[in-house]
Amino acid sequence: MSTESTTNVDANVEYGADQIQILEGLEAVRKRPGMYIGSTSSRGLHHLVYEIVDNSVDEALAGYCKNINVTINGDNSITVIDDGRGIPVGINHKAGLPAVEVVFTILHAGGKFGGGGYKVSGGLHGVGASVVNALSNWLEVTIYHEGKIYRQRYERGKTIYKLKVIGECEPEKTGTMVHFLPDDTIFEETVFDYDVLKTRIREIAFLTKGIRITLKDLRLEEPVEKVFHYEGGIKEFVQYLNKSKTPLYEDIMYFEGTVNGVMVEVAMQHNDSYTENTYGFVNNITTPEGGTHIVGFRNALTKTFNEYAHKNKLLKENEPNLTGEDIREGLTAIVSVKIEDPQFEGQTKQKLGNSEARGAVDSVVSNNLELYLEQNPSVAKIIVEKSLLSQRAREAARKARDLTRRKSALDGMSLPGKLADCTDKNPANCEIYIVEGDSAGGSAKSARSRATQAILPLRGKILNVEKARLDKIYANAEIKAMITAFGTGIHDEFDISKLRYHKIIIMTDADVDGAHIATLLLTFIYRFMPELIKQGYVYLAQPPLFKIEKNKKVWYAYDEKELEAILLEIGRDNNNKIQRYKGLGEMDAEQLWETTMDPERRILLRVTMDEETTSEVDLTFTTLMGDQVEPRREFIEANAKKVKNLDI
Repeated sequence: MSTESTTNVDANVEYGADQIQILEGLEAVRKRPGMYIGSTSSRGLHHLVYEIVDNSVDEALAGYCKNINVTINGDNSITVIDDGRGIPVGINHKAGLPAVEVVFTILHAGGKFGGGGYKVSGGLHGVGASVVNALSNWLEVTIYHEGKIYRQRYERGKTIYKLKVIGECEPEKTGTMVHFLPDDTIFEETVFDYDVLKTRIREIAFLTKGIRITLKDLRLEEPVEKVFHYEGGIKEFVQYLNKSKTPLYEDIMYFEGTVNGVMVEVAMQHNDSYTENTYGFVNNITTPEGGTHIVGFRNALTKTFNEYAHKNKLLKENEPNLTGEDIREGLTAIVSVKIEDPQFEGQTKQKLGNSEARGAVDSVVSNNLELYLEQNPSVAKIIVEKSLLSQRAREAARKARDLTRRKSALDGMSLPGKLADCTDKNPANCEIYIVEGDSAGGSAKSARSRATQAILPLRGKILNVEKARLDKIYANAEIKAMITAFGTGIHDEFDISKLRYHKIIIMTDADVDGAHIATLLLTFIYRFMPELIKQGYVYLAQPPLFKIEKNKKVWYAYDEKELEAILLEIGRDNNNKIQRYKGLGEMDAEQLWETTMDPERRILLRVTMDEETTSEVDLTFTTLMGDQVEPRREFIEANAKKVKNLDI
């Protein structure tokens, strides 16, 4: 290499270092918040709270913190207080600033990189506190340390004053208080949802045995307060998730152990449902896409049960092994691992990639489960018998499925007879309306735009899939028609690339029965084609509730409020004709098109779900659609006050 080129390189290095310096600042976060918190929607907003709470939980995992208080204040600011050691206030020599200021103003700083501060921690990017600071209008941190109270304030990431002592406290009092207000110029939404926070905080409390987290909402006339404290940890989590189901045996199995530096905790119990709900967590962070810890758990389960069943003659020699899926039918399980250096696949930290986690979970579960089954033969027998039933049903389902498989026209199997398909073959332009009853189906077929709108009328209420096995589901004509029409297949064979319509629109009457049918359809889609919801292909149509006529002019109102507004505008007198629609069948084709199907004028509600709270979504479906009456009554009572437009 010649000397000339060397100097060039040096110059570039200089230049590069400066550039990087600029990007290191919190400005980068403010420019591209989505890179750091996923999005600037409501989900990103709530993420700010989790980042601060996770820091307090890390203190608890290290054994220094017992209580965390989270408060939503009247102005939508958040206060998080913990009784840990308090963020260090001494000078960080490298930065020449107090450690607390480094934590809140410099990206990638924190006690999680050196290996000395925390063994395991949730927020391993080291960006948590500084990102929250960068995306807040203001943030104040108060620290209780060695009898003194320290405070520092920042605005939009900039330090307002140096760390100062503002008072004294009891020498034994330690901890940190963070108070912040999200920046309304960055977030689309700055109002916190109490229920969203409650779900995640409940999850954190289950996963951190013994910690006490209090959530308060001071925005209401009567402030709400809820304490989450679970001595049983993840055993209580399984119990909570199974409360709307009937367990097949009393015990909740619980195994723990540490292998190669990976701490493993597993709790599980079978119930009488037909769906598996296994949730994985790494350092308290949920992994909706699973990863090596879930693979290890499933391997151990399949291997141990088959060995036990053959050894104890519950399976004959010539009988095939039970598949993992059969063994996990009706299983609720939590697999929680704590690991020093987790490798997540993907930016969103949704899948664990560490190979050592697989081996660790496999060995802890295999050894403990083998012992448990030997000591509890009656439980083992119940699980094996349920698995054998599942195996038979799966075989029957396979035969039924082979009959219903969606084939192209060339393969000779046609689309369902009831389906009025659209002529456009590009799925991105196409939408399918699922309509209850033939009469509404007839109006919809006359009203539709033939090129892009398909209509599938369903007769009566479809099967409640929450209470049925696969073979029953495949045998149901209405469900079969839907599967065939969508084209994706279900369950294991689901393939989103074969989806024939990019809008699946559920169109039911605006009454109680209509709502029930919509819920049955959503239960089916959520259980067997959840990807459709995750990718935002499922919608609910909003038919109007009222038609107002005056002097040959027509208006439609979609709720009481809109009706009032129209009447205010046109004046109330005897010329007003107001019709309340009981159902879609009352509308002729033209009205249906104008109000509910015309892409220019209709109102569609997109069905969404948050990957981080799948355990709660599962529980809601089970509570509403399962056999247990008591949890359903509690749910309805708790949520009744949020309901609008109930047709009584």
